[in-house]
Amino acid sequence: MARLRAALVTATALVAGVVPATVAAAAPVTAGTVTAGATETAEAGTVVQEGGPLVVRTGQAAVTTRITVTLPETVTGAVTPRLDIGLPTPSAGDEYVPDTACSVNGEPFEDCNWGWWNPDDVTPLPATMAQRTITYDIRISALAHYAYAGERDGRLEMRDSDGTVVASGPVGFHFVPGTPEAGDRTTVHARDKDGVLWQYESTADPARPFKPRTRVGGGWNGYTALTKLSWTTASGHGSLVARDKDGVLWYHEGSGDPAAPFKPRVREGGGWNTYTSISAGYHGLIARDRDGVLWNYPYERGDSTGAPLKPRVRVGGGWNAYNLISTIGDRVVARDSAGVLWSYEPRASTAPDMDRAPYKPRVRVGGGWNTYNAVRGTGDIDGWSGRDGIARDTAGNLWLYKDTPAATRIKIGWSWQIYNAIV
Repeated sequence: MARLRAALVTATALVAGVVPATVAAAAPVTAGTVTAGATETAEAGTVVQEGGPLVVRTGQAAVTTRITVTLPETVTGAVTPRLDIGLPTPSAGDEYVPDTACSVNGEPFEDCNWGWWNPDDVTPLPATMAQRTITYDIRISALAHYAYAGERDGRLEMRDSDGTVVASGPVGFHFVPGTPEAGDRTTVHARDKDGVLWQYESTADPARPFKPRTRVGGGWNGYTALTKLSWTTASGHGSLVARDKDGVLWYHEGSGDPAAPFKPRVREGGGWNTYTSISAGYHGLIARDRDGVLWNYPYERGDSTGAPLKPRVRVGGGWNAYNLISTIGDRVVARDSAGVLWSYEPRASTAPDMDRAPYKPRVRVGGGWNTYNAVRGTGDIDGWSGRDGIARDTAGNLWLYKDTPAATRIKIGWSWQIYNAIV
């Protein structure tokens, strides 16, 4: 009677289209069975950047990151990597991009087309034939004076010949401020009362703008005026001129030796005692005579014979209204007797009669500049802009003006009253 009841239940269920549990257990689904609505998923490969995102210190030597790609065993034929990462582009305000080189599986490095000349900021790495493990080494540097701020993160995808992504993973480059190479860091020089010239090497760190001073040499109290023709660097490059007590101008060319940054002096010429102010402008050495006439000595480009200046050209009169003439950034600045500072922006080097009219009409910067007893143009001290200016007040504090004389000042030193010349 029990067997009959079970048979009736089974028959009824079959008629109704229902499979009872006892029957389903007797017919398990095999591995090859595909059920309705299921999707077959292929094995996924991996992309791993060893050590995580690469830290790149701007201004320092190249660093390398290794990326290990593990492909599924089923992948064959050629595979192509695609590094999709947001990098500096001109549209984002960066004119340049980092230098990069790439290597696959230990092969020699070759240039990677990095940045704005590729569509969508995609860097194509070298393609290769599929194997279980592939390594990519990416060498990157940002040695120039520009900086790439922030964290640039993206993904590296490996695609087979059909364009299918067979492996992917995160890749990043984190750009942080570093210490630029010596050739990209400026130096400031100061002469003490004993005639010793001291060098202050910049660090590009706003919190610690200078390294401890180093001694250049003695005998510099023989000069009554000092000015640099070009901003000097921690690599020993950059030149200056100095006028002695007899009115002779001497040229000190950069040596390329940081420990002795200037070559032995070369005589430029006599008669410079006629000038009451000598300063380096953007287009040439500018000198004011006793009558208030400003003269421009254009730079002799590419001349290494010890004669860096062309014959003088008259700019104009009335410059006796100023008791200080110097530079900040690319501007000539002049302070009048009321303490007002005026700025003269340089004209383009292609402007007509540029030697006689090297500057645009003056623009008022502001008052209160009679608190300073020294103002000098320098190279970039605490960053990457190119040209700055420094000013010492009557208490001996040293102040930094970034790029232009209108910028907000930053205190970068004290006790500079021990020096009688800053250049």
